[in-house]
Order: sequence, then structure tokens, then C-alpha cells
Amino acid sequence: MTMMQIRRAGWLVQRAKQLSLHRYTYRTISHSVPHLDDNNVLVEGNGCSRMAVLNRPSALNAINTSMAARLHKLYRSWEDNPDIGFVMVKGSGRAFAAGGDIVALYHLLNKGDMEACKEFFRTIYSFIYVIGTYMKPNVALLNGITMGGGAGISIPGTFRVATDKTIFATPEVLIGFHPDAGASFYLSHLPGHLGEYLALTGEKLNGVEMVTCGLATHYSLCARLPLIEEQLGKLVTDDPSVIETTLEQYGDLVHPDSTSVLQRLEILDKCFHHDTVEEIVDALEIEASETNDAWCISTLNRLKEASPLSLKVSLRSIREGRFQTLDQCLSREYHMTLQGISKQISGDFCEGVRARVVDKDMAPKWDPPTLEMVSQDMVDQYFLPLSEFEPDLDLPTKVREAFL
Repeated sequence: MTMMQIRRAGWLVQRAKQLSLHRYTYRTISHSVPHLDDNNVLVEGNGCSRMAVLNRPSALNAINTSMAARLHKLYRSWEDNPDIGFVMVKGSGRAFAAGGDIVALYHLLNKGDMEACKEFFRTIYSFIYVIGTYMKPNVALLNGITMGGGAGISIPGTFRVATDKTIFATPEVLIGFHPDAGASFYLSHLPGHLGEYLALTGEKLNGVEMVTCGLATHYSLCARLPLIEEQLGKLVTDDPSVIETTLEQYGDLVHPDSTSVLQRLEILDKCFHHDTVEEIVDALEIEASETNDAWCISTLNRLKEASPLSLKVSLRSIREGRFQTLDQCLSREYHMTLQGISKQISGDFCEGVRARVVDKDMAPKWDPPTLEMVSQDMVDQYFLPLSEFEPDLDLPTKVREAFL
């Protein structure tokens, strides 16, 4: 276990013991969704544990407002139930969760329904904060695609099991957005400047790489997941160390292969430690010209695909996240998100979703089109509230302390 995991496990044990003595109350998000489609989040298990199953396989379990609200409601009720010792979450089909439902957001924005978009982000960010401050152990089985918001609702939890089918990424810059849903917190705490690399390129990691860099806590072949679920379902415990023992018993020890980016951290840090995106690009170009390194060339090509504005705000977001708690990151990301979808600074989000997901012409017309045309004022505005009357993200920090 890493030091963070040890501290978290100790905290969870302490808080679990307090549950029988202390019942807390806190303000929750408004569950004003007209119809909660329970079939999109199923519940399995009995006895000492519960399993939430993300069940939109045709949409790669992309999370919408009703799913996030139902997850929030379920997790709150499970936390309050003294008979439940720990909780789990998995996805159906070939994904854990591909992220938030950006197509639904795209159509809402095109209809001018900004309030529905705000409700989505308030709901999912609030649920992520619950995961990051949960008083019982939480196991996420990350089998398949785990991107964006899918990573957001799992990585702040106690245990994350990656498999040989896991594909992780935070590809938001490629759709004119920024890594959100707590990404500026967890990416910024990765080794060296790996977080900056993942945020600015949207490149993928496999399950072996996830557990090696700390995004996952355990690794197992997906063929063993049914056995792991079965064994976890038999446990009668709220002790993280007991759950950890079971996960280790059925896990696999693995190491990234020679082609992994984790074998290139020295050159990655050399290029991505710089203060600005322009300096990062220059460093990669110099390295590529001197060595003809294929990784440098492919990384440069990825940066050229991304929204220039998104690159600049995402770099700043990761750098700020390195010195902030989870709640501070989520609150800042909420401001950034509203700016990103409002079109007050740029329409890159809608244009990126249109080009890559809706029309699929893969030719977004970014505004501004180059890094040089992205002004400091534009970047600064991205981090401000949408207006002086715009409410902040309301997280229950007084009763759920952000210990991360």
C-alpha cells in the first residue's frame, strides 16, 4: 500500500467505528430529476455488502444526471445502514464508464438549457465528493473503458481493481474541455509530470500501467473477476485490511512492458515540467529533432489535435490541483466547467463534441485556433465564476471533511 492508501484505510476504520455512535446529517444536492431510471443503475448483493452496477452498456455506461443522482442516493443510504460494511461498483458490458454523457450535454446546450447542464455537473461532482469522503470501504471494479467521469466516480474510493481489459484516459482536451470530475486532483498526484502528460494528450493507460502509477490499487485478469466478486460477497466486514487481503489473494503482480510511457518518465518529466504549453511543445520538438524519438513525435501530434485553449487551462488546472484538496479541486473545476460550456469564452466544447462524437468528421475548428492566440485574459476568465451571482458548488465540507 502507498502512504496515501494506508492513511485512508486507517481513517476509514476509525470512521466506520464512529458510525454506530454518531449519526450525521448534511445538505444534499437537489434531486429534481423528473424520472430516475433505476434500470440504469442496478443493485446487487445482500448481507454485509452492496454492489452498484452501471447499466447503460449501449452507451458505454456514460453517466447522465439520473444515474449520478441515483448513485448518490444509494451510497448515502448504504453509508447510513449499520448492516452494510462496504460497497462496490462495476459496469455492465465492455465499459466501466466512458465518462459523462457528453452527447446529452451537447444537445441540451444547443437547446439553450444551461440549467440542466449545471444540474448534471452539480450532481456528479457532489457524488464524487461523497466517494472521496466515504465512511465505508469502497471497491471499484474497473473492467473495460474507464474515462473522464467514470474515473471520477471510482479513483477517489478506497480500492480500484484494474484488469487486462481496462482502458483509462482523460481525453477532454480533444473535445475542447478540461479534465474534470476530480481529475485535477488525482492526475496532479501521479509520479513526476505524468499527470500533465495524460491531461494534455488524452493518451490511454492500460490496467497494468494504472496499478503501476497508482491510479488503481490492484490488478487482476478479467477472467478472475467473477471469483473476486464471489469472495468479496462472502465477507462480513467493514475492515479495509480484510478486503485488501482478498483482493491481493486473487490479484496478479504485473509490470509495464518496454513500450509503456511509464518506461519513459525521465524524458516525459524533462519535457512536461515546463511552465507553459508553448515551452512543453518546444521541448518535445527539440527532443524529437535531436533523437527522432517516436514517442516525442506522437506526443506532439496529440497536442496538435487538442483545443489550444483547453491545453492552457488544463495545464494550469493540474498545477493548481497539486496544492489543493479534493473539494477545492471540484469547486474550481465547477467554475471552469460552467465557463467551458457557456460559450462566453469559446465554443470549443460543443465544437469538439460535434466533430468527434456527433458528426464524427474529426475536424474540429478550434477558437482560438492556435496557442499563440489564446490570451492570458481568456485563461484567467476560465477560472472565474460565470457571473457574480452564480452560486458556488455546494459541498458538505463542514460535515464531510476532505481528508485527501
